[in-house]
Amino acid sequence: MKRSLLLASVIAALLVASLAAAKDKPAGDKTAKEEPKNTNSQYFTPETVTTNGTVTVEGTRVDYRAECGTIVVHPKGWDDAAPKPDKDSKADAEDRNPDAEASMFYVAYFKNGAEATKRPVMFLFNGGPGSATVWLHMGAFGPRRVITADDSHTPAAPYDIVNNDYSLLDVADLVFIDAPGTGFSRIAGKNAEKSFYGVDADAHAFAEFITAFLSRYGRWNSPKYIFGESYGTPRAAVLVNMLQGGYALDINGVVMLSQILNFDLSVDDAESNPGMDLPYVVALPTYAATAWYHHKLPGDAPATLDAFLDEVKAFASGEYATALLKGAQLSDDERKAMAEKLHGYTGLPVAYILKANLRIDGGEFEKNLQDDTDTTTGRLDSRFSGPTLDPLSKEAEYDPQSAAIASAYVSAFNEYARKTLKFGHDRTYKPFAGLWRKWDFHHNQPGQFGGGDLGVCPFAGLWRKWDFHHSQPGQFGGGDLGVCNTMPDLAMAMKQNPGLKVLLTGGYFDIATPFYEGWYEMQHLKIPAKLQSNITYHYYQSGHMVYAHQESLKAIHDDVAAFVRSTNNIKK
Repeated sequence: MKRSLLLASVIAALLVASLAAAKDKPAGDKTAKEEPKNTNSQYFTPETVTTNGTVTVEGTRVDYRAECGTIVVHPKGWDDAAPKPDKDSKADAEDRNPDAEASMFYVAYFKNGAEATKRPVMFLFNGGPGSATVWLHMGAFGPRRVITADDSHTPAAPYDIVNNDYSLLDVADLVFIDAPGTGFSRIAGKNAEKSFYGVDADAHAFAEFITAFLSRYGRWNSPKYIFGESYGTPRAAVLVNMLQGGYALDINGVVMLSQILNFDLSVDDAESNPGMDLPYVVALPTYAATAWYHHKLPGDAPATLDAFLDEVKAFASGEYATALLKGAQLSDDERKAMAEKLHGYTGLPVAYILKANLRIDGGEFEKNLQDDTDTTTGRLDSRFSGPTLDPLSKEAEYDPQSAAIASAYVSAFNEYARKTLKFGHDRTYKPFAGLWRKWDFHHNQPGQFGGGDLGVCPFAGLWRKWDFHHSQPGQFGGGDLGVCNTMPDLAMAMKQNPGLKVLLTGGYFDIATPFYEGWYEMQHLKIPAKLQSNITYHYYQSGHMVYAHQESLKAIHDDVAAFVRSTNNIKK
């Protein structure tokens, strides 16, 4: 079974099937305190609904205004001064079709009475690609959050939706954005999917959204932050460089949660990229943390997780990396000795490790760690476990954490959006749009013409035209995701704006985007050594969605709040 590299920040395709199908119509023009009605207009029209609320954050009351609505954006190259086609003309039907456009849904929270230049604004989004931002909104930093079980399946409705003691409204105004085609966001027009479903096209849409938002709400001179989770981290890297370069808009800080900038480092289906052994190296500390949590380590358990992980990281980047580098030159005795050491850090049987040639994909680890009890280990959060769907399968066939908490998040937001925000009564909210099979992972890195993902064909004059995507044997959709690397984008942004600060956060129990992977990427950014001090790291005993563990939610709130206070450039 082949899975998406980043079904990120959650949730399996079964979510979509659980939602009732509905016919979506472009929205009519309205700014009011009630739900605007849809029309059959050929073009999307921006809209806004306003409500008010109060949240108490760690004992401090914050009164706020919620602005819930849509902003219409267009693909790169769109001319806002060009006349729209005349539907009554005799032009060809193709010429009468509207250009591609996206109606991007957002919920913005503004602290009442705050001065714009003294109030930071933070733009937050989840990943996927194809995930709405319901997870960060209802689980992490919105004014209300849903309560879920810590490491087991949350019982069915009714769910508890409570005041969020750890909302970031204490330090910044918040803008939660649904990517085109997800949540209440929609796309339309000629070549709409091609125009929005890709690394660069997606980042451009977000850049257009942010600049339009700053104009709509008069926030150009506010301190600005970007918060991306999972696939939202490569989006953030491309976006911050795009904003600072193409839009002359400097950003104060970027927060990365569960980072993956270089898809070659993904341990999902890493066997499809032979010769690239780093995914196994950077995933090993997460495997070890997971085995520690589930009491699968042989012998006495380590006294503390942090000290144990320091030992595993040293082994992974030292002995283990050296052994993998040898490839077929590794002797039988060396191979057996390495398998014994991996058994000590992962709890997997020595015979299995040898059969896997010392290289265990994420799905294989999830399936086999607790296979003796027909139990599958979680991917997004390996603290979670669930019944194995097929005891004979090679790797995990679902994610127990996704199955455990998805209903709570989706149900809570649908309730909150309609009853509290007064939006979406006749619309379907798409928490996960399943876009990864359609996604264009080709990416034009800074300073490169025609894409920075080829690098293999120097002659014949065709490389700029050549499609290097390749469907490897036995793969659905091809083994071509590993070409995407947005590390150069973040590096360029940090060099062009030496004051840009980055906060990297992650969970020890995240197999989807292992914490050591993000650390490795940051340590290999092509930036001057002095700029490394602009990067701060915080890790938590949680998973991909760090905030799903309440103690970690408080910790990440405090870390992000401190980051904003120290970088907002507001004169005291």
